[in-house]
Amino acid sequence: MFVYGILSTLLFTILLPIYYIVRVFNGKFLYGWREKLGFFKHPHLGKKVIMYHGVSVGEVIALENVIKKTKETFPDYKIVVTTGTKTGQEIAKKKFCDTADYITYFPFDIPSCVYRFLRKIRPSVVLIAETEIWPIFSDNCKALNIPLYTINGRMSDSTYMLYRIFRTFFKHVLANYAGILTQSNEDKQKLISIGAPKDRTHVMKNLKFDVKKSDETIDIEKGNSRVIIAGSTHKGENEIILNIFKKLKEEFPDIKLLIAPRHINITAQIKELAKETYLNIGLRSNNDTFKDKDILVLDTIGELSKMYSICSFAFIGGSFNKTGGHNPLEAIVYSKPAITGPSIHNFKDIYWILSKSKAGKIVKTPHEMENYMRLLLSDKEFYEQACRDCETIFQDQQGALNVVIDTLKTIL
Repeated sequence: MFVYGILSTLLFTILLPIYYIVRVFNGKFLYGWREKLGFFKHPHLGKKVIMYHGVSVGEVIALENVIKKTKETFPDYKIVVTTGTKTGQEIAKKKFCDTADYITYFPFDIPSCVYRFLRKIRPSVVLIAETEIWPIFSDNCKALNIPLYTINGRMSDSTYMLYRIFRTFFKHVLANYAGILTQSNEDKQKLISIGAPKDRTHVMKNLKFDVKKSDETIDIEKGNSRVIIAGSTHKGENEIILNIFKKLKEEFPDIKLLIAPRHINITAQIKELAKETYLNIGLRSNNDTFKDKDILVLDTIGELSKMYSICSFAFIGGSFNKTGGHNPLEAIVYSKPAITGPSIHNFKDIYWILSKSKAGKIVKTPHEMENYMRLLLSDKEFYEQACRDCETIFQDQQGALNVVIDTLKTIL
């Protein structure tokens, strides 16, 4: 590890200026570089500190419930949240502004940077979401007797093949971990095969599945109609879903559509687009219902998650552009199948699980989505199996949050 530290420092010193120059010429600004170097104001957190790390958006979102539960369970401890990307930092500050005591960037895995970071944060325990393996950071945690955990651990096939080549090196790195908690037995076996200690590597399931149903009553007068929800839609997706709905409505007169735009300031634009369908359009803010409307726009804040309880199935937006998708589990928790476009990098691990059954479907084109919606509407047996698959997956995956909290209890 000493040799690795010297080599990594040399490479870092040589490549960092080149990296900065390339970023500037690409028109991309640099964010968090001072913090990553360990140059940030000393937060003076005290001796009781629990640190969580999620590299980017998907990992930060996965940590939301467990961080809140950690704060409730260990009120005497300070919570530090770190990320590796600008978007991850933005999400962390939005979600944990009232929970975390300090939010910053994870250090570069260079001895001097890690040293400065740990000297200021002084965590009692570190929990890293998914599978980011940082040799210098883990070695320093071991030397300072800081318990280091991987939680919600997973390993893609491509990453696994790369790590297998260097498994002798990673065996020494993974020996520094107090525990490695994975999403599945498959992930567990992959990590063990590259050197993770068997006695400290266990399955915890997936944190993102710790979602609760809303118990609120929804009065939207859908009667016997089947409701399709287009949730968290972005620009371009409203046109897609309205076009599909117009075609399907001719085949299935009983269906209704609820569009929930990610940003309600585009409600007027959606209304104009919806007029082209020649169907009746209403607004949730006007207390319109499906009694006399074919399409409703959910132009209110904080109601989407409970609305999934009334739908037959849902299209999850942010997936036909570069947004990276939104959380399908808000629909799946109600045993309602979810459909998404191809852009799902924020929730790729969830869709990997869902797509192994009929619970979730990834479509590449609007035409493919139209055909899949038609299948759900026309094939009762297929649809009912998809709903059962949703329920089965949730039963299989829940419980991860309690595993993390119980682990912390054994340490703290």
